[in-house]
Amino acid sequence: QVQLVESGGGLVQAGHSLTLSCAASGRAFSSYTLGLGWFRQAPGKEREFVAAINWSGGNTLYTDSVKGRFTISRDNAKNTVSLQMNNLKPEDTAVYYCAAKLGASLGSPSQYNYWGQGTQVTVSS
Repeated sequence: QVQLVESGGGLVQAGHSLTLSCAASGRAFSSYTLGLGWFRQAPGKEREFVAAINWSGGNTLYTDSVKGRFTISRDNAKNTVSLQMNNLKPEDTAVYYCAAKLGASLGSPSQYNYWGQGTQVTVSS
């Protein structure tokens, strides 16, 4: 119902920036309003919530560890959501996943049930 494809991952040095993008498509995307978000999973750890944005883009939520460094945004005309990551740290190294939920609100992390395949972000010290 919703297909999500991430891009923009890579290897960067600590302190540098990277922007992740996610292209959304599918019948559900064109028929429903969606909350969009980013999650990440580091080696040996559980997948964790990073950021989310509601349908209008007027409401965002971040996990504490990325506040002030990461910015989530969306372009509904282009069906995309982005994650601008500044001042990256080695602990940001993970596979980053784009996610979606039905409904206009950004909701709670447990409500996200559509996932992309993930993109690797590696931050060297």
